Amino acid sequence: MQTEVERLRQELAEAHRRIAELEARADVDPLLDILNRRGFERELARSLAYVQRYSTAAALMFIDLDGFKAVNDRHGHAVGDALLKAVAAALTGHVRASDVVGRLGGDEFGVVMWNVEGSSAVAKALALEQLIGEAHVPHGAMRLSVGASAGVVSLATTSDLTQILDAADRAMYARKRERRG
Repeated sequence: MQTEVERLRQELAEAHRRIAELEARADVDPLLDILNRRGFERELARSLAYVQRYSTAAALMFIDLDGFKAVNDRHGHAVGDALLKAVAAALTGHVRASDVVGRLGGDEFGVVMWNVEGSSAVAKALALEQLIGEAHVPHGAMRLSVGASAGVVSLATTSDLTQILDAADRAMYARKRERRG
């Protein structure tokens, strides 16, 4: 009887470990190993609540890749995936550990930046646009890359998740128009 109880405890412990692992993976993009939209929105909601409660500075950056569809169409999805990995590496490698990076959709990324506001947040967005433009993947004799447009909004503007994402998306489209001249 004792060995049966111990076996069942071990099975239960293993089931709990597996459930915890699956719950953690449910919030991570399997290709890029960064937060997916679900995980990012959860962290953004936490960030909005923290900013509202403690009146601290934070900003949301919404990044859309420029020219990514053409890479996928001309060179295939495997090359596009490699380029997305290069972009994710550029983003995670050039933000602080306390900042949050996520993939919001196909070629859209989000970054929550802490203790930054106004012109400092915009300067960081411009620097990340440049880094993304420098990220590349080899493909035959070519080095493929894409551009990026980043919109930035302060998290202090609203405590509503949908509104802040919409504002950052609009700021990104304004930046995209500005970049096109």
